[in-house]
Amino acid sequence: MDLRLLSSFLAVAEEGHFGRAAARLFLSPPAVTQHVRRLEADLGTRLLHRSPVALTPAGERLAAHARTLLALADAALRDVRDAAEAAGRRPAARPLRVGIMGHGSAELTPAAINAYRRARPEVPVETFQLDYTEHVSALAGGRVDVAFVRPAPDDERIGSDVLTTEQRIVAVPESSPLADARDTGVGLADIAELPFPRLPDHTPRVFADYLYFGGEAARRGGMTALTPHDVVTGVVTGRAAGSGLRSFSRYYAWPGAVYVPVLDAPWESSHLAVRAGDPDPEVAIFRALALALARDPGPLLAS
Repeated sequence: MDLRLLSSFLAVAEEGHFGRAAARLFLSPPAVTQHVRRLEADLGTRLLHRSPVALTPAGERLAAHARTLLALADAALRDVRDAAEAAGRRPAARPLRVGIMGHGSAELTPAAINAYRRARPEVPVETFQLDYTEHVSALAGGRVDVAFVRPAPDDERIGSDVLTTEQRIVAVPESSPLADARDTGVGLADIAELPFPRLPDHTPRVFADYLYFGGEAARRGGMTALTPHDVVTGVVTGRAAGSGLRSFSRYYAWPGAVYVPVLDAPWESSHLAVRAGDPDPEVAIFRALALALARDPGPLLAS
């Protein structure tokens, strides 16, 4: 069984949307659709209802197996690499591990990854989704080599470069009175009492300040969120409000969620973060490509 097909199927099952699954995997929606169709053809059964996207009984069973199979495949690769290193026979090229918080730096994220792949085809690239608590720890702990995060980490172990700068928005349910201001915007005073979700206690303070616009009241919210997916799920079910950058609305365009500009909030940046002083030349190459794209995205984004 082709693990790529399983990965696409599981992403659609978890996201409940082909477009969001494609963004998560850095593939085009048609590619993800084709993967699911091929898997259904191989198995001889429908795995997903299309409108709305939902698992069939066969799909529910496969989703559970898919998680196990993909986890075992990852474990097998790590085990082989560890064995090769222990025997003094390192793999030809260690993967460059790219961490991505949410949608990273919007369209710049897949553009930078693809530019690096074109420039360094001999180096494998692995991507990892980061949750809010991993704003610093994924890099500091050596889990990833570079990371698309926001805001800038406030930690001497981490250096970062600005990639994009955008207006701030809040996400509210379409039943919220603030939803009527989607075209006109609101002020910070209007959102002070919104039920922003709680964050785990070990979330870096700089990220909490970003999410809450520097306020404290929101920290008393009900539900706890680790990812943008958690936040938007809370929004569309009426349990929470969220905050983000303007591009958030393009990547999390869920029915029932409305994105409202916050007119007097300072604009915020997304960053490419690396370990301070990291001598890895592949990190330097990726960083240089991402910064080149940030300065002039036109030619490479179009390629």
